[in-house]
Amino acid sequence: MTFIAARTEAARAAQAQLQARYGDAGPGAAEVIVALGGDGLMLQTLHRHGREGRPVYGMKLGTVGFLMNQFEPAQLPERIAQARSATLAPLQMLALGESGATVEALAYNEVSLLRQTRQTAHLRVHVNGRVRLPELVCDGVLVATPAGSTAYNLSAHGPILPLASQVLALTPLAPFRPRRWRGAILRSDAEIILDVLDPDKRPVSATADAHEVRNVVEVRVREAREHSVTLLFDPDHNLEERILDEQFA
Repeated sequence: MTFIAARTEAARAAQAQLQARYGDAGPGAAEVIVALGGDGLMLQTLHRHGREGRPVYGMKLGTVGFLMNQFEPAQLPERIAQARSATLAPLQMLALGESGATVEALAYNEVSLLRQTRQTAHLRVHVNGRVRLPELVCDGVLVATPAGSTAYNLSAHGPILPLASQVLALTPLAPFRPRRWRGAILRSDAEIILDVLDPDKRPVSATADAHEVRNVVEVRVREAREHSVTLLFDPDHNLEERILDEQFA
């Protein structure tokens, strides 16, 4: 195993403690990556190492730890051996900017579009090649994975999605028109295209997790199952149960 730590004193101290106790095979040779920190560190680890195909076991040493296990240095190899796996399929964002350049990025939580000025965003929403909303006037809109549905999506009053549901949440942010539209639940194989109307007067940015692109004119979102990652959780702390618990909180 190898240990990756957040830039906090507590996480770095835990990393040194665990390396002294269990050794460290290094990022290139380890079979399991152990992430020490919060959900931000977990997302960074998935973005940096997700394509390598190795499972990630997180331990909470940060503010938010929804994707982490409890920190306990004892019997770590045994805990990892008994852990349950959860497969996360990220979203792929293709953001077209005003310059004509396209930026590609992955998102394990959500892809979000946000207005850049005091002016509301005017967006056109396509799903599977068909215009579903000719004009959405709002602060923004986001597409969330099941794992990300309890994060920004939940704060925006979007639905909590079971981990194995194979659906995505399309959730508006402070929608003005249509007034009664509160979003949609889409199949995970849906292709979503979000056009920015009047981008000169009403500029919009697009963000895939922490990767932001300014002044976009079109954003395409789809599930990138070919880039799926595996997270490991203690049997009494598995992700599926925690997402279910959120629905009854």
